Amino acid sequence: MLNIGETASRTGLSPKMIRYYEQQGLFVPHARTAAGYRQYDERDLHALRFIRSARDLGFSLQQTAELTELWRNRQRASAEVKRLATAHIADLEAKAATLQRMANTLRDLAEHCHGDARPECPILDGLADQSAIGAACHSDTKSR
Repeated sequence: MLNIGETASRTGLSPKMIRYYEQQGLFVPHARTAAGYRQYDERDLHALRFIRSARDLGFSLQQTAELTELWRNRQRASAEVKRLATAHIADLEAKAATLQRMANTLRDLAEHCHGDARPECPILDGLADQSAIGAACHSDTKSR
């Protein structure tokens, strides 16, 4: 049995995150000492690594909870897992597209800036023109 510090070291999670995942109901350690200290075994480590992998891929806490339940349920249909994964892929791709639009807008503003001693600054002017920035960065929000 391992204590929380050893478990953190072996899973790459901080003790704080391990306690947080427990608080959120994603994980429950299998054992506690008589004094109430958490103790972890290999099953716990495996579950925590699974949770960390899901979180590293950007799944939300709720999605991670769903995935964890599906992972534990050996009678699950893989179709449900695939549905969660493909929905998450769509979300990630939408976020990536938004980030790309943001970068393109900022790149355009930077290209028009002389970057010299003049006080005129297209970057600041562009940031001040909230309607132009908002339209460039969120052009697909109405289509969803």
